[in-house]
Amino acid sequence: MPAVDGGSARTIRLGPFRWWHITEALPIEADLFGAEQWSAAMFWNELANGHHYLAALDGTDALVGYAGLAVAPPDEAWVQNVAVRRDVQRAGIGRMLLVELLAEATRRGVRRVLLEVAVDNAPAQRLYAAYGFEPVGVRRGYYQPSNTDALVMQVELERAENG
Repeated sequence: MPAVDGGSARTIRLGPFRWWHITEALPIEADLFGAEQWSAAMFWNELANGHHYLAALDGTDALVGYAGLAVAPPDEAWVQNVAVRRDVQRAGIGRMLLVELLAEATRRGVRRVLLEVAVDNAPAQRLYAAYGFEPVGVRRGYYQPSNTDALVMQVELERAENG
């Protein structure tokens, strides 16, 4: 999996997100998402259902980010989350995670990738737009308990040629 120099002599590498990463993900969730954070049970459920999850690890193997993709056969997928620890944001880690999720979607023959992002999360929306995602709808009151709306974004992918 890819690696990137995240600045400050920090090299980031991607690998599979495993059950033992859940305890490190929870403080990141709490910091970034507050009352709307995912629980350990939600992560366990994602892994148990075989969804594709990535861990971004620093040189000490500490979790600095993670992202997930749920493929809905035959040709659709949803980005479940993209999260990067606040102290290492803006170092290209979110981009690296998103690029790898889109590559996995292409490998699996997915034509359309969708995601939900808070309407007030402009930095994330700019990241997704940079990779071709366009707004296709709004889910009113999607994020609870804040009742924040979610912008639904979608990108159409080129099918990988098999053979």
